[in-house]
Amino acid sequence: MKKCALVFLCLAAALTASATVSVSAPANNSSVGNTVQYVATAATSCAKGVAAMGIYTAPYVLAYKVNGAKLDTVLTLNAGTYDTVIVAWDNCGGASTASVKVTVAGTGGSVKVASPANNSNVGSPVNFVASATTSCAKGVSAMGIYTAPGQLAYVVNGASLNTSLSLGSGTYSTVVQSWDHCGGYAKTPITITVGNGNGVKGTFANLHAQGGWTGYALLPPSYPICSWCQSSGPEATWSRTTGIASPSVGGSSSRWDLGGKTQFADILWNNHLIGDFSSQGMPDFNHSIVPNVHNFVYDVWFYGTNLPVSQALEFDINQFFGGMSFIWGHECRIAGGHQWDVWDNVAQHWHATGIPCNPVNNAWNHLVIQVQRTSANQLWFQTITLNGVTNNVNYYSSPIKTTWYGITVNYQQDGNYLQQPYSIWLDKFNFSYW
Repeated sequence: MKKCALVFLCLAAALTASATVSVSAPANNSSVGNTVQYVATAATSCAKGVAAMGIYTAPYVLAYKVNGAKLDTVLTLNAGTYDTVIVAWDNCGGASTASVKVTVAGTGGSVKVASPANNSNVGSPVNFVASATTSCAKGVSAMGIYTAPGQLAYVVNGASLNTSLSLGSGTYSTVVQSWDHCGGYAKTPITITVGNGNGVKGTFANLHAQGGWTGYALLPPSYPICSWCQSSGPEATWSRTTGIASPSVGGSSSRWDLGGKTQFADILWNNHLIGDFSSQGMPDFNHSIVPNVHNFVYDVWFYGTNLPVSQALEFDINQFFGGMSFIWGHECRIAGGHQWDVWDNVAQHWHATGIPCNPVNNAWNHLVIQVQRTSANQLWFQTITLNGVTNNVNYYSSPIKTTWYGITVNYQQDGNYLQQPYSIWLDKFNFSYW
Protein backbone atom coordinates (compact mmCIF):
# COMPACT_ATOMS: atom_id res chain seq x y z
CA MET A 1 0.00 0.00 0.00
CA LYS A 2 1.41 3.39 -1.06
CA LYS A 3 2.20 5.72 1.81
CA CYS A 4 0.47 9.12 1.65
CA ALA A 5 2.97 11.97 2.15
CA LEU A 6 0.23 14.32 3.36
CA VAL A 7 -1.59 12.06 5.80
CA PHE A 8 -4.10 14.64 6.92
CA LEU A 9 -5.01 15.45 3.32
CA CYS A 10 -5.57 11.81 2.48
CA LEU A 11 -7.91 11.43 5.45
CA ALA A 12 -9.85 14.53 4.49
CA ALA A 13 -10.11 13.49 0.87
CA ALA A 14 -11.66 10.20 1.96
CA LEU A 15 -14.58 12.12 3.47
CA THR A 16 -15.58 13.62 0.12
CA ALA A 17 -15.02 10.90 -2.44
CA SER A 18 -17.30 12.66 -4.94
CA ALA A 19 -15.27 15.88 -4.89
CA THR A 20 -12.86 16.68 -7.72
CA VAL A 21 -10.01 19.07 -8.49
CA SER A 22 -9.37 19.85 -12.17
CA VAL A 23 -5.95 21.29 -13.02
CA SER A 24 -5.49 23.25 -16.27
CA ALA A 25 -1.89 24.31 -15.61
CA PRO A 26 0.82 23.28 -15.19
CA ALA A 27 0.76 19.91 -16.92
CA ASN A 28 1.76 16.91 -14.82
CA ASN A 29 5.40 15.84 -15.30
CA SER A 30 6.16 19.06 -17.20
CA SER A 31 9.32 21.16 -17.28
CA VAL A 32 8.66 24.80 -16.46
CA GLY A 33 10.46 28.03 -15.72
CA ASN A 34 10.89 29.37 -12.23
CA THR A 35 7.64 31.33 -12.49
CA VAL A 36 4.98 28.61 -12.53
CA GLN A 37 1.35 29.38 -13.29
CA TYR A 38 -1.26 27.27 -11.50
CA VAL A 39 -4.82 27.24 -12.83
CA ALA A 40 -7.40 24.91 -11.28
CA THR A 41 -11.07 24.56 -10.37
CA ALA A 42 -12.89 22.40 -7.84
CA ALA A 43 -16.30 20.83 -7.43
CA THR A 44 -17.92 19.04 -4.51
CA SER A 45 -21.11 17.22 -3.60
CA CYS A 46 -21.28 19.37 -0.47
CA ALA A 47 -24.40 21.52 -0.77
CA LYS A 48 -22.56 24.47 0.73
CA GLY A 49 -19.92 24.39 -2.00
CA VAL A 50 -16.14 24.79 -2.05
CA ALA A 51 -14.69 27.03 0.63
CA ALA A 52 -11.10 27.46 -0.54
CA MET A 53 -8.27 26.10 -2.64
CA GLY A 54 -4.52 25.95 -2.01
CA ILE A 55 -1.17 24.76 -3.34
CA TYR A 56 1.33 22.69 -1.36
CA THR A 57 4.82 22.78 -2.88
CA ALA A 58 6.10 20.23 -0.34
CA PRO A 59 4.58 18.26 2.56
CA TYR A 60 3.03 20.72 5.01
CA VAL A 61 4.26 23.73 2.94
CA LEU A 62 1.13 25.67 1.95
CA ALA A 63 2.52 28.13 -0.59
CA TYR A 64 -0.79 29.68 -1.67
CA LYS A 65 -4.44 29.73 -0.64
CA VAL A 66 -7.50 31.47 -2.09
CA ASN A 67 -11.19 31.47 -1.17
CA GLY A 68 -13.64 29.92 -3.63
CA ALA A 69 -13.63 27.16 -6.21
CA LYS A 70 -11.15 28.74 -8.65
CA LEU A 71 -7.40 29.16 -8.44
CA ASP A 72 -5.19 31.14 -10.85
CA THR A 73 -1.81 32.31 -9.58
CA VAL A 74 1.90 32.29 -10.29
CA LEU A 75 4.48 30.83 -7.89
CA THR A 76 8.18 31.57 -8.10
CA LEU A 77 10.12 28.35 -7.47
CA ASN A 78 13.80 27.53 -7.34
CA ALA A 79 15.29 24.96 -9.71
CA GLY A 80 14.35 21.39 -8.83
CA THR A 81 11.57 18.80 -8.97
CA TYR A 82 8.36 19.41 -7.00
CA ASP A 83 5.55 17.00 -6.15
CA THR A 84 3.01 19.76 -5.74
CA VAL A 85 -0.51 19.12 -4.49
CA ILE A 86 -3.55 21.29 -5.23
CA VAL A 87 -6.20 21.04 -2.53
CA ALA A 88 -9.85 22.07 -2.33
CA TRP A 89 -11.67 22.38 1.00
CA ASP A 90 -15.46 22.40 1.06
CA ASN A 91 -17.86 23.90 3.58
CA CYS A 92 -18.84 20.47 4.90
CA GLY A 93 -15.39 19.75 6.33
CA GLY A 94 -14.15 17.67 3.41
CA ALA A 95 -11.25 18.09 1.02
CA SER A 96 -10.04 16.82 -2.35
CA THR A 97 -6.62 16.86 -3.98
CA ALA A 98 -4.79 16.64 -7.29
CA SER A 99 -1.07 15.98 -7.59
CA VAL A 100 1.06 17.77 -10.18
CA LYS A 101 4.75 16.99 -10.58
CA VAL A 102 6.84 19.77 -12.14
CA THR A 103 10.53 20.19 -12.84
CA VAL A 104 11.73 23.77 -12.62
CA ALA A 105 14.51 24.34 -15.12
CA GLY A 106 15.69 27.47 -13.39
CA THR A 107 14.83 29.82 -16.25
CA GLY A 108 12.94 32.95 -15.58
CA GLY A 109 12.86 36.52 -16.73
CA SER A 110 10.74 39.60 -16.80
CA VAL A 111 8.29 41.48 -18.97
CA LYS A 112 8.64 45.24 -19.20
CA VAL A 113 5.55 47.08 -20.44
CA ALA A 114 6.17 50.55 -21.88
CA SER A 115 2.54 51.13 -22.90
CA PRO A 116 -0.14 51.31 -21.61
CA ALA A 117 0.63 52.38 -18.06
CA ASN A 118 -0.84 50.36 -15.21
CA ASN A 119 -4.11 51.79 -13.83
CA SER A 120 -4.37 54.25 -16.73
CA ASN A 121 -7.32 55.54 -18.74
CA VAL A 122 -6.81 54.87 -22.44
CA GLY A 123 -8.61 55.14 -25.75
CA SER A 124 -9.36 52.39 -28.22
CA PRO A 125 -7.47 50.99 -30.01
CA VAL A 126 -5.08 50.43 -27.09
CA ASN A 127 -1.39 50.46 -27.98
CA PHE A 128 0.62 47.73 -26.23
CA VAL A 129 4.42 48.01 -26.28
CA ALA A 130 6.50 45.53 -24.28
CA SER A 131 9.77 43.60 -24.21
CA ALA A 132 10.90 40.47 -22.38
CA THR A 133 14.10 38.94 -21.01
CA THR A 134 14.92 35.44 -19.78
CA SER A 135 17.83 33.52 -18.28
CA CYS A 136 17.08 30.68 -20.69
CA ALA A 137 20.09 30.35 -22.98
CA LYS A 138 17.80 29.74 -25.95
CA GLY A 139 16.01 33.05 -25.42
CA VAL A 140 12.38 34.22 -25.50
CA SER A 141 10.20 32.34 -27.94
CA ALA A 142 7.04 34.48 -27.94
CA MET A 143 5.01 37.19 -26.26
CA GLY A 144 1.27 37.63 -25.90
CA ILE A 145 -1.52 39.74 -24.44
CA TYR A 146 -4.39 38.37 -22.34
CA THR A 147 -7.33 40.77 -22.15
CA ALA A 148 -9.02 38.53 -19.55
CA PRO A 149 -8.12 35.25 -17.81
CA GLY A 150 -7.75 32.59 -20.50
CA GLN A 151 -8.39 35.06 -23.36
CA LEU A 152 -5.19 35.31 -25.42
CA ALA A 153 -5.98 38.25 -27.70
CA TYR A 154 -2.59 38.55 -29.39
CA VAL A 155 0.66 36.58 -29.71
CA VAL A 156 3.88 37.27 -31.60
CA ASN A 157 7.19 35.44 -31.93
CA GLY A 158 10.26 36.99 -30.32
CA ALA A 159 11.11 39.11 -27.30
CA SER A 160 9.15 42.25 -28.12
CA LEU A 161 5.66 43.29 -29.13
CA ASN A 162 4.08 46.46 -30.47
CA THR A 163 0.44 46.23 -31.44
CA SER A 164 -2.91 47.96 -30.97
CA LEU A 165 -6.05 46.15 -29.80
CA SER A 166 -9.59 47.41 -30.30
CA LEU A 167 -11.38 47.15 -26.95
CA GLY A 168 -14.81 48.31 -25.86
CA SER A 169 -15.38 50.69 -22.96
CA GLY A 170 -14.70 49.18 -19.56
CA THR A 171 -11.98 48.10 -17.16
CA TYR A 172 -9.63 45.30 -18.21
CA SER A 173 -7.21 43.26 -16.10
CA THR A 174 -4.82 42.56 -18.96
CA VAL A 175 -1.65 40.48 -18.72
CA VAL A 176 1.38 40.78 -21.00
CA GLN A 177 3.21 37.45 -20.96
CA SER A 178 6.39 35.95 -22.44
CA TRP A 179 7.37 32.33 -23.03
CA ASP A 180 10.96 31.12 -23.36
CA HIS A 181 12.47 28.14 -25.17
CA CYS A 182 13.14 26.34 -21.87
CA GLY A 183 9.48 26.05 -20.90
CA GLY A 184 9.47 29.08 -18.62
CA TYR A 185 7.48 32.25 -18.81
CA ALA A 186 7.02 35.63 -17.15
CA LYS A 187 4.13 38.03 -17.07
CA THR A 188 3.17 41.54 -16.02
CA PRO A 189 -0.43 42.49 -15.15
CA ILE A 190 -1.69 45.83 -16.50
CA THR A 191 -5.10 47.19 -15.45
CA ILE A 192 -6.59 49.71 -17.87
CA THR A 193 -9.88 51.56 -18.23
CA VAL A 194 -10.95 52.06 -21.85
CA GLY A 195 -13.11 54.92 -22.98
CA ASN A 196 -15.71 56.29 -20.64
CA GLY A 197 -13.78 55.39 -17.51
CA ASN A 198 -14.12 58.70 -15.67
CA GLY A 199 -17.60 59.68 -16.79
CA VAL A 200 -16.44 62.29 -19.31
CA LYS A 201 -16.13 61.55 -23.01
CA GLY A 202 -16.75 63.45 -26.19
CA THR A 203 -15.63 64.24 -29.70
CA PHE A 204 -15.59 67.56 -31.53
CA ALA A 205 -16.12 66.63 -35.17
CA ASN A 206 -15.03 68.58 -38.25
CA LEU A 207 -13.26 71.32 -36.32
CA HIS A 208 -11.62 72.49 -39.55
CA ALA A 209 -14.99 73.79 -40.71
CA GLN A 210 -16.17 75.30 -37.43
CA GLY A 211 -15.81 78.78 -35.98
CA GLY A 212 -13.70 79.82 -33.04
CA TRP A 213 -10.33 79.84 -34.81
CA THR A 214 -8.09 82.86 -34.20
CA GLY A 215 -4.87 83.40 -36.15
CA TYR A 216 -1.70 84.98 -34.79
CA ALA A 217 1.70 85.81 -36.26
CA LEU A 218 4.76 84.56 -34.37
CA LEU A 219 7.98 86.39 -35.26
CA PRO A 220 11.61 85.35 -34.77
CA PRO A 221 13.84 85.19 -32.90
CA SER A 222 11.82 84.50 -29.73
CA TYR A 223 8.43 83.86 -31.42
CA PRO A 224 6.02 85.70 -29.12
CA ILE A 225 2.56 86.53 -30.44
CA CYS A 226 2.87 89.69 -32.52
CA SER A 227 0.30 92.06 -31.01
CA TRP A 228 0.51 94.62 -33.82
CA CYS A 229 0.59 92.23 -36.79
CA GLN A 230 -2.37 92.14 -39.17
CA SER A 231 -3.42 89.21 -41.33
CA SER A 232 -2.75 91.40 -44.37
CA GLY A 233 0.92 91.80 -43.41
CA PRO A 234 3.49 92.98 -44.15
CA GLU A 235 5.46 91.01 -41.51
CA ALA A 236 3.37 87.89 -42.08
CA THR A 237 0.14 87.19 -43.89
CA TRP A 238 -2.46 84.54 -43.17
CA SER A 239 -5.99 83.50 -44.05
CA ARG A 240 -8.41 80.62 -43.60
CA THR A 241 -11.10 79.63 -46.13
CA THR A 242 -13.81 77.03 -45.44
CA GLY A 243 -16.23 75.07 -47.61
CA ILE A 244 -13.78 73.89 -50.27
CA ALA A 245 -15.04 70.98 -52.36
CA SER A 246 -11.71 70.11 -53.99
CA PRO A 247 -9.34 68.95 -52.73
CA SER A 248 -11.29 67.30 -49.93
CA VAL A 249 -11.74 63.95 -48.21
CA GLY A 250 -15.18 64.43 -46.71
CA GLY A 251 -16.56 66.86 -49.31
CA SER A 252 -15.75 70.16 -47.57
CA SER A 253 -12.20 71.04 -46.57
CA SER A 254 -10.66 74.30 -45.37
CA ARG A 255 -7.56 76.06 -46.69
CA TRP A 256 -4.98 77.69 -44.41
CA ASP A 257 -2.54 80.15 -46.03
CA LEU A 258 0.82 81.57 -44.91
CA GLY A 259 2.96 84.30 -46.45
CA GLY A 260 4.62 87.64 -45.64
CA LYS A 261 8.07 89.24 -45.66
CA THR A 262 9.65 88.08 -42.38
CA GLN A 263 11.88 85.03 -42.78
CA PHE A 264 10.90 82.05 -40.62
CA ALA A 265 7.68 83.73 -39.44
CA ASP A 266 4.98 81.34 -38.19
CA ILE A 267 1.19 81.48 -38.15
CA LEU A 268 -0.62 79.97 -35.18
CA TRP A 269 -4.35 79.21 -35.19
CA ASN A 270 -5.98 78.50 -31.81
CA ASN A 271 -9.46 77.31 -30.81
CA HIS A 272 -10.87 77.27 -27.24
CA LEU A 273 -13.06 74.17 -26.99
CA ILE A 274 -13.94 73.73 -23.30
CA GLY A 275 -13.65 76.26 -20.49
CA ASP A 276 -12.75 79.94 -20.81
CA PHE A 277 -13.89 81.50 -24.13
CA SER A 278 -15.33 78.18 -25.35
CA SER A 279 -16.32 78.23 -29.02
CA GLN A 280 -18.39 75.07 -28.49
CA GLY A 281 -20.80 76.33 -25.83
CA MET A 282 -18.98 74.46 -23.04
CA PRO A 283 -17.70 77.10 -20.58
CA ASP A 284 -17.55 74.51 -17.75
CA PHE A 285 -18.38 77.12 -15.12
CA ASN A 286 -18.50 74.57 -12.28
CA HIS A 287 -15.14 73.07 -13.32
CA SER A 288 -16.56 69.55 -13.57
CA ILE A 289 -15.23 68.60 -17.03
CA VAL A 290 -11.67 69.83 -17.60
CA PRO A 291 -10.06 68.44 -14.39
CA ASN A 292 -11.55 65.00 -15.10
CA VAL A 293 -10.17 64.62 -18.62
CA HIS A 294 -6.99 62.58 -19.04
CA ASN A 295 -6.87 61.37 -22.64
CA PHE A 296 -6.87 63.16 -25.98
CA VAL A 297 -6.81 62.17 -29.65
CA TYR A 298 -6.05 64.74 -32.38
CA ASP A 299 -7.21 63.25 -35.70
CA VAL A 300 -6.85 65.25 -38.93
CA TRP A 301 -6.28 64.89 -42.67
CA PHE A 302 -4.00 67.44 -44.39
CA TYR A 303 -3.02 68.15 -48.01
CA GLY A 304 -0.37 70.38 -49.55
CA THR A 305 0.60 71.17 -53.13
CA ASN A 306 3.96 72.65 -52.09
CA LEU A 307 4.87 70.82 -48.88
CA PRO A 308 8.67 71.03 -49.36
CA VAL A 309 8.64 74.81 -48.69
CA SER A 310 6.96 74.34 -45.30
CA GLN A 311 9.51 74.66 -42.52
CA ALA A 312 7.20 72.70 -40.24
CA LEU A 313 3.57 71.89 -39.44
CA GLU A 314 2.50 71.92 -35.80
CA PHE A 315 -0.39 70.17 -34.05
CA ASP A 316 -0.96 70.97 -30.35
CA ILE A 317 -3.25 69.83 -27.55
CA ASN A 318 -3.52 72.06 -24.48
CA GLN A 319 -5.10 71.62 -21.05
CA PHE A 320 -5.17 74.23 -18.27
CA PHE A 321 -6.60 73.86 -14.75
CA GLY A 322 -5.60 74.09 -11.10
CA GLY A 323 -2.80 76.51 -11.94
CA MET A 324 -1.16 73.92 -14.26
CA SER A 325 -0.42 74.23 -17.96
CA PHE A 326 -0.16 71.03 -20.04
CA ILE A 327 0.95 71.57 -23.65
CA TRP A 328 1.36 68.50 -25.85
CA GLY A 329 3.11 70.16 -28.78
CA HIS A 330 3.89 68.07 -31.89
CA GLU A 331 5.92 69.48 -34.79
CA CYS A 332 6.50 67.77 -38.12
CA ARG A 333 9.70 69.32 -39.44
CA ILE A 334 9.63 69.21 -43.24
CA ALA A 335 12.15 71.69 -44.68
CA GLY A 336 13.50 71.68 -41.13
CA GLY A 337 14.66 68.08 -41.31
CA HIS A 338 11.78 65.56 -41.76
CA GLN A 339 11.47 64.54 -38.12
CA TRP A 340 8.88 64.76 -35.36
CA ASP A 341 9.64 66.98 -32.38
CA VAL A 342 7.63 67.21 -29.17
CA TRP A 343 7.44 70.11 -26.74
CA ASP A 344 9.39 70.12 -23.47
CA ASN A 345 7.07 72.11 -21.20
CA VAL A 346 9.63 72.81 -18.48
CA ALA A 347 12.63 73.71 -20.65
CA GLN A 348 10.37 75.48 -23.18
CA HIS A 349 12.04 74.02 -26.25
CA TRP A 350 11.52 71.25 -28.81
CA HIS A 351 12.70 67.72 -28.14
CA ALA A 352 13.71 65.61 -31.16
CA THR A 353 12.08 62.17 -31.14
CA GLY A 354 14.03 60.52 -33.95
CA ILE A 355 10.68 59.58 -35.55
CA PRO A 356 10.67 60.44 -39.29
CA CYS A 357 7.98 62.75 -40.67
CA ASN A 358 7.60 62.49 -44.43
CA PRO A 359 4.11 63.61 -45.48
CA VAL A 360 3.30 63.07 -49.16
CA ASN A 361 3.05 66.13 -51.41
CA ASN A 362 -0.07 66.48 -53.58
CA ALA A 363 -1.86 63.81 -51.56
CA TRP A 364 -4.01 63.54 -48.45
CA ASN A 365 -2.08 62.62 -45.31
CA HIS A 366 -3.86 61.17 -42.28
CA LEU A 367 -2.46 62.09 -38.86
CA VAL A 368 -3.58 60.70 -35.48
CA ILE A 369 -1.90 61.85 -32.26
CA GLN A 370 -2.69 60.30 -28.87
CA VAL A 371 -1.57 61.74 -25.52
CA GLN A 372 -2.45 61.42 -21.86
CA ARG A 373 -2.30 63.37 -18.62
CA THR A 374 -1.22 60.69 -16.19
CA SER A 375 -2.69 60.14 -12.73
CA ALA A 376 0.47 61.86 -11.41
CA ASN A 377 -0.22 64.93 -13.59
CA GLN A 378 2.58 64.24 -16.04
CA LEU A 379 2.32 64.83 -19.76
CA TRP A 380 2.66 61.56 -21.61
CA PHE A 381 3.24 61.78 -25.37
CA GLN A 382 2.03 58.34 -26.45
CA THR A 383 1.80 57.70 -30.20
CA ILE A 384 1.96 59.43 -33.59
CA THR A 385 0.30 57.69 -36.54
CA LEU A 386 0.95 59.14 -39.99
CA ASN A 387 -0.59 57.46 -43.03
CA GLY A 388 -1.22 54.25 -41.12
CA VAL A 389 2.23 53.90 -39.56
CA THR A 390 2.22 54.15 -35.75
CA ASN A 391 5.31 55.24 -33.85
CA ASN A 392 5.55 55.18 -30.07
CA VAL A 393 6.79 58.49 -28.69
CA ASN A 394 6.70 57.47 -25.02
CA TYR A 395 8.01 60.84 -23.85
CA TYR A 396 7.13 62.45 -20.51
CA SER A 397 7.15 66.08 -19.45
CA SER A 398 5.87 68.13 -16.51
CA PRO A 399 3.35 70.98 -16.43
CA ILE A 400 4.21 74.61 -15.74
CA LYS A 401 2.18 77.34 -14.01
CA THR A 402 -0.77 79.16 -15.57
CA THR A 403 -3.92 81.11 -14.75
CA TRP A 404 -5.80 79.76 -17.78
CA TYR A 405 -8.66 77.26 -17.54
CA GLY A 406 -9.85 75.02 -20.33
CA ILE A 407 -8.98 72.68 -23.18
CA THR A 408 -7.77 74.12 -26.48
CA VAL A 409 -6.20 72.94 -29.74
CA ASN A 410 -3.67 74.61 -32.02
CA TYR A 411 -2.73 74.23 -35.65
CA GLN A 412 0.37 76.05 -36.93
CA GLN A 413 2.29 76.59 -40.19
CA ASP A 414 5.93 77.70 -40.13
CA GLY A 415 7.65 79.77 -42.80
CA ASN A 416 11.03 78.91 -44.30
CA TYR A 417 14.17 80.99 -44.85
CA LEU A 418 12.56 82.77 -47.81
CA GLN A 419 9.10 82.93 -46.23
CA GLN A 420 7.75 81.32 -49.37
CA PRO A 421 3.94 81.32 -49.31
CA TYR A 422 2.12 78.00 -49.17
CA SER A 423 -1.32 76.57 -48.40
CA ILE A 424 -2.45 73.54 -46.43
CA TRP A 425 -5.92 72.02 -46.68
CA LEU A 426 -7.41 70.37 -43.58
CA ASP A 427 -10.33 67.94 -43.53
CA LYS A 428 -12.08 65.55 -41.14
CA PHE A 429 -10.46 67.26 -38.15
CA ASN A 430 -11.84 65.42 -35.10
CA PHE A 431 -10.74 65.89 -31.51
CA SER A 432 -11.70 63.35 -28.82
CA TYR A 433 -11.31 63.56 -25.04
CA TRP A 434 -12.13 61.38 -22.02
